[in-house]
Amino acid sequence: MTPSRSTGFTLVELLVALFVLSLVAILSWRGLDGMVRTQAQTQERADEVLAAQVGLAQWKTDLDALVQLPQLTALDWDGRVFRLTRRNPADPGDGVRVTAWTQRNVNGRGTWLRWQSPPLRTRGEVQEAWARAGAWAENAGDADRAREVPVLPLSEWQLYYHRGGAWTNPQSRDAARVDPATAAAAAAQPGARAQPPLPDGIRLVLVLPPGHPLAGQVSVDWASPGQGGGRSS
Repeated sequence: MTPSRSTGFTLVELLVALFVLSLVAILSWRGLDGMVRTQAQTQERADEVLAAQVGLAQWKTDLDALVQLPQLTALDWDGRVFRLTRRNPADPGDGVRVTAWTQRNVNGRGTWLRWQSPPLRTRGEVQEAWARAGAWAENAGDADRAREVPVLPLSEWQLYYHRGGAWTNPQSRDAARVDPATAAAAAAQPGARAQPPLPDGIRLVLVLPPGHPLAGQVSVDWASPGQGGGRSS
């Protein structure tokens, strides 16, 4: 009679099995890690797109709430900061606010920022907040930084006003020219000063940096309520 072979695994077979299991575990871990990284990147890009949409919606909301106060500038763009006076549509009795938008380096990255004053009820308060918004864009202090909100990364930006059926640079001589009829009406009011007419529309051109989901140039057109409301592209 031949001796029966003993059942079980030899040491070599056990080592081979452990090696195969280890290899499968490593490959599985790399696959899971890749899936997690992809999901995190997708979520990050989705958050960036959502932040851009919220920021542009806030831009349109500010313009929709624009208010022209007697003998006070309603909006102004000097190439560095865009300022405007606006009301709170939800509470018209809440006074007015001065809102400002600018670009500044934050942690070494160009960032589009929004600033807003507290409710204002007198002409002097509005004028003070207007000057403060300009100072915030140039050299923000701690108090003003507490009132600013980072909107999205930004390389550069530019604004254009729509008047008389054409888009012009607000800083150009033609854009600053007051319509003769408007000037005559303003001169007829004692103590009043002529103000440039509000534009029929405003074009916002943003250049987003590489790496952003919307990298490149983004153009957004806004039309005053009398011209048919806001429009973006």
